[in-house]
Amino acid sequence: MSGDKVSRPRARLPRGFRDRGAAEIVAERACLDTIRKVYESYGFEPLETPAFEYTDALGKFLPDLDRPNEGVFSLQDDDSQWMSLRYDLTAPLARYVAENFQNLPKPFRRYQVGPVWRNEKPGPGRYREFTQFDADTVGSNSPSADAELLMMTCDVLEKLGLAPGEYVIKFNTREILDGLLNELGLTELSKRITVLRALDKYDRLGERGVKALLGKGRTDESGDHTTGAGLAEEQIDQIMMLFEVGQQPSDLSFDELPDWEKQDSAYSYSSFDQKLGGFVNEVYSSRQPGALPISNKNTIALLRSWLPKTETINRACQQLEQISDIVRARHFGSKRIRFDPSIIRGLEYYTGPVFEAQLTFPVTNDAGETVVFGSVAGGGRYDDLVARFTGQQVPATGISIGVSRLLSALRSRSKPALAPLVVVLSLDDPQSSFRMAAELRAAGIRAETYVGTKKFGDQLKYADKRGASVAVIEGGDEREKGQVTLKDLALGAEMSKSIENRADWIKGRAAQVSVARGALVETVRAMLHVKGS
Repeated sequence: MSGDKVSRPRARLPRGFRDRGAAEIVAERACLDTIRKVYESYGFEPLETPAFEYTDALGKFLPDLDRPNEGVFSLQDDDSQWMSLRYDLTAPLARYVAENFQNLPKPFRRYQVGPVWRNEKPGPGRYREFTQFDADTVGSNSPSADAELLMMTCDVLEKLGLAPGEYVIKFNTREILDGLLNELGLTELSKRITVLRALDKYDRLGERGVKALLGKGRTDESGDHTTGAGLAEEQIDQIMMLFEVGQQPSDLSFDELPDWEKQDSAYSYSSFDQKLGGFVNEVYSSRQPGALPISNKNTIALLRSWLPKTETINRACQQLEQISDIVRARHFGSKRIRFDPSIIRGLEYYTGPVFEAQLTFPVTNDAGETVVFGSVAGGGRYDDLVARFTGQQVPATGISIGVSRLLSALRSRSKPALAPLVVVLSLDDPQSSFRMAAELRAAGIRAETYVGTKKFGDQLKYADKRGASVAVIEGGDEREKGQVTLKDLALGAEMSKSIENRADWIKGRAAQVSVARGALVETVRAMLHVKGS
């Protein structure tokens, strides 16, 4: 035998990825079940597409550069074709629709859930693999399709336990920004994409960071420099004005209004009015300066009056007004669904209305810091995506819930757990142990038979470490009496904290009972019911 040192791989996670334990998986399962039920109640049906797509099918919407693996994870198959892990669920949907267009109902409504991958720089709470849950309507250019997605997302978040005011779904349209950029003379595609991605970082970088990205560029805390769009100060100021409309503090009360109408947040345009030199008061001459309540309808009217009078902007405002009218008629006021012209969305393929669901309550992050969590869902209209394959424009709109991110914010609210576990110890008759576990499972109780060592102490330690609620013990003495012993592990642990000596422990054996073998299921069920009550 050679004395050469054996080379072993080092156990380590790839950067930007993570392992997940039972608690998170169970919470995610409960979350996905809730979302699925809401989506299906609206008539959406499931679809699955593969993790890999040909790189040219995904397009260049996320990657900025020519390298196929920039922004996405890519490989070449055995016939030298580049394939990439999907970076979202929308581009694969466009490929599916293009392949099956003639056989699909119009509009086509589907939902899909699954992991997506992005070859981006990881950071706190930003992973390279995460779960998304999408719903899309393909084949309708009606603003009703966009409005429906907004209302459905409200229903999802409220079914997950959030109340109006703890979240807000903001909507806008890309055509507002497109029209403004045209008027500012910004027609170069690469520069427009840089502007889009800079504005989409507003919630993370704030006004100063976004202005830097619109100008000469920004250097982050690690020293990495991002080249800016190189806009002039006047151009930056005009673009940033869009953010003023949706960022005003609340200073009015609507206590006299009906309950559903109170969902319309009572705001003032005072800051916006001051920047525009009394513009608000000119548009609404009957109002006192700073006393105009923000509603979706009022904000759109203000924007229409301030922006250049072009065909693109006029069409965009009409779409926004239709969406606003639909959701308001269904009593989804602006406390839940709010027009906000600062919502941009960073992906290039959006062509019209865009949306973003944001949480508004404080959340404690992994570092124990209290933060406002921000966006947990987003989407919009992408009328040109299918046309990449067919040359024929197919209108489409969709929304994607970032499940991994949403769960991070909700985990302090509720913690769905696996059903209580019963461990049947296996002492001297494995067949009997397996029979008892099978009886418990047949009664709907989660149960397993211990399959490790025969040592009694090891088996109890295992049940404790597994977090079992009850241990079932049947040794020779119990079997001879036709009995089983049931140990309430959770109660025993609590009692042991306050018991000084073994004599006291023996006197307080309520955490362990012996019952007739035939009463096993009934007694275990009663013990578990008490725990869950």
